[in-house]
Formats: sequence, structure tokens, C-alpha cells
Amino acid sequence: MQVTPRYATIQPRRRRLRPQLHILLNAQLFNVPTFKSHMSLIRLLQRKPNGEIVFRDSTSGEVPAYAILSHTWGEEEVVYQELKKGKDKSKTMNKAGWRKIQFCAKQAAVDGLEYFWVDTCCIDKKNAVELGAAINSMFRWYQHAARCYVYLSDVSTPDTGVDDQRAWEEAFRKSRWFTRGWTLQELIAPRLVDFFSSEGGRLGSKLSLESKISEITGISNKALRGDPLSNFSIKERRFWAEHRHTTIEEDEAYCLIGIFGVSMVPNYGETRDQAFRRLEDEIHRMYKGVGFEQFAVGLNLASFPQATQFVAREKELSEIHELLQDHSSRTCVILHGLGGIGKTQLAITYARRYKEKYTAIFWLNANDEDLLKLSFRDIAQQVLRYHPSTTVLSSIDLDKDLDQVVSIVKDWLDSLRNARWLMIYDNFDNPKIPGNPDNSAVDIHQFLPRSDHGSVIITTRSSQVRQGIRIHVQRLDVRESLEIVSNISGRKGIEKDPDAIVLVKELDGLPLALSTAGAYLEHITISFSDYLQLYKTSWLKLQTTSPLLDSYDRTLHTTWQITFDRIQQQNPASAKLLKLWAYFDRQDLWFDLLRHANSVDDEWIQKLTKDELNFNEAITLLCTFGLVDPDRSPQQQVGARGYSVHSCVHSWIVFVLNKEWDKSLARLALTCVASEVPDLTEKHWWLSQQRLLQHTTRQAFFIVDAKVDIDGLYWCFHNLGDLYSDQSKLIEAEKMYLRALEGKEKALGPDHTSTLDTVNNLGILYKDQGKLAEAEKMYLRALEGCEKALGPDHTSTLDTVNNLGILYSNQGKLAEAEKMYLRALEGKEKALGPDHTSTLDTVHNLGSLYSDQGKLAEAEKMYLRALEGCEKALGPDHTSTLDTVNNLGILYSNQGKLVEVEKMYLRALEGCEKALGPDHTSTLNTVNNLGILYSNQGKLAEAEKMYLRALEGYEKALGPDHTSTLNTVTNLGLLYSDQGKLAEAEKMYLRALEGYEKALGPDHTSTLNTVNNLGILYSNQGKLAEAEKMYLRALEGKEKALGPDHTSTLDTVHNLGSLYSDQGKLAEAEKMYLRALQGYENALGLELTSSYLPALNTMFAFGDLFSQTDRKDMARAIYNRALSGYTIVQGPSSKRSRQVEDRLQALQVTSVESNVGQNEFTEPGVANSRSFKQKIRKLGRRLNIR
Repeated sequence: MQVTPRYATIQPRRRRLRPQLHILLNAQLFNVPTFKSHMSLIRLLQRKPNGEIVFRDSTSGEVPAYAILSHTWGEEEVVYQELKKGKDKSKTMNKAGWRKIQFCAKQAAVDGLEYFWVDTCCIDKKNAVELGAAINSMFRWYQHAARCYVYLSDVSTPDTGVDDQRAWEEAFRKSRWFTRGWTLQELIAPRLVDFFSSEGGRLGSKLSLESKISEITGISNKALRGDPLSNFSIKERRFWAEHRHTTIEEDEAYCLIGIFGVSMVPNYGETRDQAFRRLEDEIHRMYKGVGFEQFAVGLNLASFPQATQFVAREKELSEIHELLQDHSSRTCVILHGLGGIGKTQLAITYARRYKEKYTAIFWLNANDEDLLKLSFRDIAQQVLRYHPSTTVLSSIDLDKDLDQVVSIVKDWLDSLRNARWLMIYDNFDNPKIPGNPDNSAVDIHQFLPRSDHGSVIITTRSSQVRQGIRIHVQRLDVRESLEIVSNISGRKGIEKDPDAIVLVKELDGLPLALSTAGAYLEHITISFSDYLQLYKTSWLKLQTTSPLLDSYDRTLHTTWQITFDRIQQQNPASAKLLKLWAYFDRQDLWFDLLRHANSVDDEWIQKLTKDELNFNEAITLLCTFGLVDPDRSPQQQVGARGYSVHSCVHSWIVFVLNKEWDKSLARLALTCVASEVPDLTEKHWWLSQQRLLQHTTRQAFFIVDAKVDIDGLYWCFHNLGDLYSDQSKLIEAEKMYLRALEGKEKALGPDHTSTLDTVNNLGILYKDQGKLAEAEKMYLRALEGCEKALGPDHTSTLDTVNNLGILYSNQGKLAEAEKMYLRALEGKEKALGPDHTSTLDTVHNLGSLYSDQGKLAEAEKMYLRALEGCEKALGPDHTSTLDTVNNLGILYSNQGKLVEVEKMYLRALEGCEKALGPDHTSTLNTVNNLGILYSNQGKLAEAEKMYLRALEGYEKALGPDHTSTLNTVTNLGLLYSDQGKLAEAEKMYLRALEGYEKALGPDHTSTLNTVNNLGILYSNQGKLAEAEKMYLRALEGKEKALGPDHTSTLDTVHNLGSLYSDQGKLAEAEKMYLRALQGYENALGLELTSSYLPALNTMFAFGDLFSQTDRKDMARAIYNRALSGYTIVQGPSSKRSRQVEDRLQALQVTSVESNVGQNEFTEPGVANSRSFKQKIRKLGRRLNIR
């Protein structure tokens, strides 16, 4: 199936970082030994070559690689003294605990380790100093072990020879090992942990069993994979140990020393509670500093904004923690983002999760300076509550002189030993900076402590806050969004609800909008789809009637109003630009799109677009306040990068800022979009069109709903029709063209050249829709009008002549098509020159015509001329270039050059997918053609994928009855026939035949090809009479339409030969085969025929006929010729190649004289006659075999 690009003239248009993070690593100083001293304490066991187990000599230098055992203590454990003395060794070896030591030694040897460590016997527990040092070092001993072996004495694996996890999984889950205190650090600290049964059989590793272990223990996967424990809150680490126990009560605290990274001297007998009190003190000293008690202030949640059911932003929380964990100097993190994006909730969650790391956390309202001063008064009250003896604070009236309160609190925060506080300045949205005329703007420097310690978090909508390291708070993903809606609405199990997913995608990850929706859905029993409908049609009323949220200080419809008021005060043009945005799509607004304002438009828009610097100034302010986001994507884009607003902000702009609809702004937006539609000759026009498409869709909505004054804008409809047509949106294009035509006929008259432009383009559209009769009417009207108005040689007239040629070609009127193309080509070469792109379009189309006529050499000349010209004029990736590449692929396929074919198709497919998208009809044409290629190569599975993709795309874009759709339906029929799925094939053929007869008539070549294919099918089904009827109808039609020597005609001739052979009419079959093969050679030349698949099939059939008529030498010769071709085309191992080889092996080598002619000539002895030998030689020459 060949494609022809669409060409037409149209209405002349008015020509229209984030800073790099400097992360300071926290150099925490613990009162514990260094790594080297830790490791020097370890006492290792060594397994000697003879199997003897002894203690390693501690003076032998650096600690070698070692394995380490993790287990639960039982009866008869081997202790240090028993192994050290070496006496009564047999008694020691008979103890139950010796088995575990042996297991560890053997497994270490298997892993190439000579040394190992077992806690029962490698620590002298009678030595209190050594025991204390070991308890403080043990986490690091496990951490630095090469491997850790977990021996599960209560998990047994049956000796069945089959590794069946189900046999031991239940015992694994219930194992005592998961309930013991010391095994917590033995699980987390080592990098490599392997689990073994009581028989020593390996069950798996910490990695392979990760999900089970996490489920059993409640420990997160990240911790199991070795993330630093400092990344996990104190509360989370306490939770891991919550249900674990130890034999000695104090060990419940001591076993957590390594988990919290502290050091403390064990004091057995102090009681469990006292041990935990000391552990808590050490944790606080480590995180909050020595002497923290004199500055410790408990977290006062009453001073915080109300927290909603927060969905954890783990990435951002980790980033904040990483930045703030260094207490050697002050660090400030700025949480920047759109209002309602969840900055405050993120800060609250961080404060609650990591409160143990700070001596005090204070929340301040930074909306204005008065609120900040009141926040400092609250801080002073909190400090006095915990430290009433704080002299300076207790001596002043906190309600009188707030400036003094601020100063004193800052002094308290500046105290040298008070270094572990966290200050959170919320809603710092109005910074006092040069150029901000707002008297209520905040100078935050007056409210920041002066010393170089402590931690600060600032939440802001302004990008001009630069006091620290900025984290841009992003919108939530779909999963997180669904979680918020589910939590607040109380509606569970919505993760796979399609309506819920559509709703949260519309709300685009904005927590305020998601929470508002959840609150409404909690109280009102409507469906998600009903809520979305209300959101789109009654946005403002929905927002004003939604329940108020305790966790947000503003509603969705008021949250951006204060920001907008500040923008209006600083730059009125910025505010008006934001209001104008309602009439465009929310995504991708750029300067050039707005440049089409004219003298009748408001003065502000003329001034804004007169100079790009004015536009940049206005848009930058919107970005500064976080309402607009610049496009930072690295992908290729035409023109300047654009700007976008969040979908919820866009709804607010539409329903609040434009509560009164402004038709003049709507008209301005329509003219801007229509004026920007590019001509097809422009570089990367397809990218420009795709960029405009979303704005065009919005304009179409306004036009249909009469929300725009369309008087005099018929040219806009024409241009929007062009864009829709070029993007294969044919229904939308037709609506626009008809509006344009109606407007032009009224305003300009039916014969005006601009009117005729639209008439011509409607012809193109109808042709693309398969409405060929309507298309012809449009073309003839346009041609007659252009000839009268402009003359027969004007380029607009010639464009319509060219388009008529395309139509006639599609109708199978190839002679008429050739006349049109030749007239158009001659005229364009004179008027525009031989290398003009419009001239090359017609050259390309002539190539398609010659290909349809079977004039393959002439077709190749045209295509190569068009390709060379397009590559020079438009570039190798232009769609016109790719059209020619695709059609060259078709031509090479017809010539049997299958290697070149695939190169052409793949180049065309890659280019079309990039330029036009995967669902554009031009892309689908190449997909369909690749299906044909793969089918010819015997790659039937790949072919089916291509055909089904093309069919689905065509049905969506063009409808089920379009000829392009029917072409792929036909190809699927062929494929199913090749696969032996004859019932499915018949359905495809009958659907295609019915469609072609309606769309093109009974004598069109596409109709006749399907008739031919039905003949093949009926022949395969054994319905030979029906098959003959089909073939004869197809042959008669093709001889009239294409001529007797066209390759398509010859295909049907071949098929008739096959039918006659099946019917036993061998003489008639031979005539058909001979006509077909000679015809292919005449059309293609001898060289191309040798790799042309239809010709090879005829040779194969001829071979079978010769073999059947006992002419075995002739059969052998033509089989060899066919095999040579199949090997080139499909490969030596293809089905066809193997079939021919099988035929050749079955033939007996006998002389031609004694084995040929018996079925053709009945006279006895004729096979030896001179005349018969001459006939055979003559037939061989005619078949190019010897």
C-alpha cells in the first residue's frame, strides 16, 4: 500500500537551577574506641588444615577477613574457658554447642575464610572489662565481618532432595531467632547474611528473603539493605526492638547500644528501667550535645499548624535530614513550592520524625513581622515553662515589648552550648527585597539568630528567598494522591478504581486539592466521576461549599488570592497575563504565541508583546511567586521554552480571576493560536503543530460553546482545520473547514481565491477520509475557480491539479492521474524551478503512479529525484522526505530488494514516530508496510504485530471503513491464510471486499486484489469452482485497469496456474506459469526477477509441474533457480528454502531424454525425437534455465 502526501495552499497568514547542594558530613564524636581499637579487641577462631579449631594468635598483625555466627543460645554452649584450656577436649566436643562451632568453621572454609567468630566462646564473660568492651564493639564486629551465618536451630529442612521453600517457611517465620534482642544488630549490621537450617542447609540470604524478613520484623527494606542507621528516626529504631527479649533484663538496653551508635558501660544488676534511662541519656547526649538538659524544650504540637493525614515524602524527608544532620555550623533549608503543595505538612512531618535529634523545635508564622514577633513570644513562654529560672526572660513582661522579647530569645538561641535547636519559619512568602513595594514585606534577617549553629527550615512560595539550600517541593504521584483521598474520605480500596485515578490525575498531585476532594467525598455520597464533573463545571461553587480543612489556613479558591494581589501591586501586566491564561491551555505558553496581538487589542498586550524583555519581566514575576513553572525539560523543542501552570491553579484562574467571561480575551487567544499554525514548508512544522495542538483543542471548545466572538475570523478556522488535518484529526478538521467555508462564502464570495483555498483543502480532507466522490467535487470546483481567477499556470491552480492526480490515482484512474501529474509538473518546473519543494511533491507522486503502473524503473528515478531534492531543501527528517523514503521501500519490495526495503521502512518509521507520533496515519502506513515485509520474509509473528498495531491505529484515526483500514484488513487476511487460519482469513477478506466495493467500486484494483485473495483462500479450502470465478473476475478487471503485463495482473495469472494444476489441467497451468514468469522478467529484468518473491513462487510451482509431468531435469534446474532466490530473500533456513531442498532431494537424477515429455506428447518414441529435444531447449531458454 503506497501513501501520497497531502499538498494544498492555504490562507496567507500574518507571519506570524537549582544550586548544587554542599553537604557537610556529620563528624559525630562518640566516647567509644576507634575502628582500629574496636577490631584489635576481637578474638577470632582459626580452623587449621587438619580441621583443628584454635584461637588465632592476637599478635599476628592486621585483623584478617572473618565469618561471624548469629544464633540463639541453648543448653551446653561452649564457653571461652573450655576452649582456651584445651583439656577434656572430647568432653567439649560432645557438647551440643560444639556442633554450631563446627558448622561455622566448615561454612567459612566453603566461603574461603580461615577465621571466624562465635560469641559463646570468643568473649571471656568472666572479665567484666572485656565483656563491657565487647558489648560496645559487637555491632562493628558484625558490621565488618566478611559473612554472617544465621544458624536457626528450630528450623529444619526435610531431606527430600528438592528445595521447596514451603516446607520450612512457617518454621522460619516462627523462629525464636526473630524474637531475641541481640539478633537485631546481628541482622542489620553485616552486609552479607546467610540463613541456615539446623541441618546446615542454606535457606537463603538477607537479600533473597528480604520481603519475608521485613514482614516478620517490621524493619524497612532500606535498613536491611544497609542504609545508614542515622537515616532512621530514634522512634523507628525503638520500634524494631519493641517485641524482642533477652535472658538478662539489662541486656534489653545493652543490645541496642550499636543500633543507636552510642557507648555505655554495662552495669548488670542495675535493673532494666535504669539501663534504659542511661541509654536514653546517651542517645540525647549524642544527638543534642553534652549538657543538653539546660536547653531542652519539649515539642509543643499546639504551636504547630494542624497536621493532616500526611503521605510521607521519603525522598524530600531524607534530603532535609541529610542537609540538617551536621551541627558544626548553621544550616538552612528552604522548602519552596506552589501554595497548597504541602510544604508546611512536610516540615511538620520532619519535625515529628526527627525530634530526638534536637533539644528544641520552634514553629514561627512568617506571614508578616507582627506574627513573627508573636511567635517569638510563644517561644519565650515555652522556654520559661521548661526553664523558669532563665533570668532575663523571667524578668520582662512578654506581652509589652515584643522587640525586646525577640532580642532576648535570639540571645538564648545564640548561647554557645545551645547548638541543637531547629527553627521553622512557615509561610515566608513576602520577602523584603529590592523592587518589592509592599510595606508588609518581611525582613527575615531581623528574626534569625546570629550565631553559626542550629538548624533552620523556611517554607515559601517565593523563589527569591535565598537564605539557604532550596528544595523544590514537587507534586505527588498518582499512588500518593490516591492515598490522601482514601485517608481523608474514608473510602478504602480505591487504588485500582479508574474514576478515582482520573480524578487524582486531574488534581495533579496538589495535596490541598486532594484533601479538599477527600473532605467533600467524606460528607457527600457521590461518586468520583460525579465529583470530577462538578469540579469541571461548577468549580467555584464546589470549592466554597466544601468542608474547611483544619490542616490548611486557606481554601483552594483563596490560597492564591493574596499572592495574586501582591503580583498585581508589583506588575499589573503580570496579573493580566495570568488572567489571559484562562483562554489558553494550562501547559506551554511562550512569547511567540502571544506576538500576534494587533492594534485593536488592549494596550497592555501590545506593550507586553512589543519587546520580549517586557514579556520576560512579567512572566518572571509569576515564576517568582510560584504560580508559573518554566519548562526545564531537556527534550527537543521548536522556538523558545514555554511556561506552564498547575491544573488547579488554571481552574482557579478560569473560575475566580475570570468569573466574568471576557470574549475579547477569548478572541485574542484564538487569533494568537491560529496565526501561529506553521506552513508545511517550515522546518520542523510537525513539532510546532504538536506544540499548538492542546491550545487548538481549547479554542475549538470555545468556538463550539459560543464563548468567543468569531465575526471575521473565518481565516482562523481555516488554519485550525489545517492543523487538525495535518495531525490526522479529520473529524475536527472537517468542522473547522466547513465553518471557514461558510464564513468566506458570505464575506468574500464563492469564487474568491481564499474561499477556493478552503474548498481545495476540503477536497484533501475528503480524500483522506475515503470520501472520493465528495473530494472530486471539491477539487473540480477549486480547479475551475482558480483557472478563472488566477489562470491555468498559477501555482495555486497547479496544486489543485496535483491533488486531482492523487485522487484519480486512489480511484484507480491511472491514465487520468498521469495527465494531471504531468501538467502539474510541467507548470511547477516553469513557475518554481525543478528543485522547489512543491515541484518535488509532484515528482514524488509521479513515482507513486509509475509504481502502481508497474513501471518500476521510472518510479525509482522519480523517487530518487524527490528524495535527493527533499533532503537538500528540507532535511533528512522532514515528513516529506520520510514519505519518499517509505515509498522507496515499497518500490524496493516490488523489485525484490528486501535488504534495502527494511532499511527504508525502519528509517521512515523512526522518523515518523519522532516527528508525528506513533498513532499518526503516516506512521501507521509504514507500520503496515513493515508488516508486509516481515510476512514476505516469513516472520509471521512480527508481521501480525505490525498489522494489528496499524489496524487499531487506522480504526481510531480514520474509522473501520476507510480504505487504509481496509488495506490492513486485507493484509491480515493474507497473513492468516499463510498461518493456516482460513476461517479468520475469510472474515478479513469479506470485510475488505465489502468495504472496497462500497468505497471504490467493483472494478478498482484494491477490490480486485481482494477478489484475487479470496480466490487463493477458496483454493486452499478446496472450493475450486468458487476460486476459479474469483480469479477470472480479478484477471479481467486487472487487465482492463492495469494492462496484461502489470505485476499485479501477473500475480493473478500465477494463481490461475496454481488452480489449474490443482484441477489436473496441467497444460493450462503451464501456459499461466509461463505467461507469469515471462511477464515478471519483462517488467523487472532478469536480475531482479531472481529475488522477486512472486516470481520465485512461480518458479517453485513450475518445478512442481515439471516434476509432476516427469520432466525431472527441467524441475531440478528451475528448483535450483528458485532456491537461490529464496536463500537471498528469506534465508537458507526459511520454510520455503527447506521445501525446495526437500523437492530436490526427492528427484532422481535421470536424463532429460528418457524422462520428459511423456505427459505432454503421447506418441511413442517422441521423447527421443530431434524436434522434441529442440522444444525442450526452447522452453528452457524461455524459462532462463539450462
